[in-house]
Amino acid sequence: MTTVVLVRHGLTHMTGPVLAGWTPGLHLDERGAKQAEAVAERLRPLAFDAVVSSPLDRCLDTAAAILEGREQQLQVEERLGECRYGDWTGRPLKELAKDPLWKVVQAHPSAVVFPGPEGEALRDTQARAVSAVRDWNSRLGPDATWLACSHGDVIKSVVADAMGLHLDQFQRIAIDPCSVTVIRYTELRPFVVRVNDTGGGVADLLPPKKKGRRRKGSSDAVVGGGAGAV
Repeated sequence: MTTVVLVRHGLTHMTGPVLAGWTPGLHLDERGAKQAEAVAERLRPLAFDAVVSSPLDRCLDTAAAILEGREQQLQVEERLGECRYGDWTGRPLKELAKDPLWKVVQAHPSAVVFPGPEGEALRDTQARAVSAVRDWNSRLGPDATWLACSHGDVIKSVVADAMGLHLDQFQRIAIDPCSVTVIRYTELRPFVVRVNDTGGGVADLLPPKKKGRRRKGSSDAVVGGGAGAV
């Protein structure tokens, strides 16, 4: 099975009060840099077959912190970039909440196309992000563990797909800055291992020790929930 570790970028001065979107030159602030260092330390035990990032600076900064001391070269994937919010980009969220489109974003996101010539449909954001993850899974192979650094709505859309949820349910998922979300992809179905994890170790994500012939990852769900990583 292929394991994808999804990390959202750390904080910037715009994160929270303003919809940053594809704002150029937006780097991590001091808080975000500390978050990136912390998540890099948490993930240190994991060997990644690839580290892939959105092309936006806040993700590149976060991925660079994770790559510190590792041998991989950073791979940039345009399809992991933020949703293109069009005319909403750079506007305060308090202001946007008064726009009639806001209620559609909350209740029926699959119908949303953001305004302006650069605006994107959320369903298209999901389609390109899921396609990117699946393509990298295929490229890296079934034994790979790789990291994708992306954005809140993008990661939420990937999680919704892995859970078999309609895009209209993706607002039920929370993805905090520098949180870790883990999905394992098997031949039959994905398994969502962690969502919005902001603390704790990663020992349970290490691959099992090989004993003879490689054991094929099971596509079956554990009835009753299983015992975890005991």
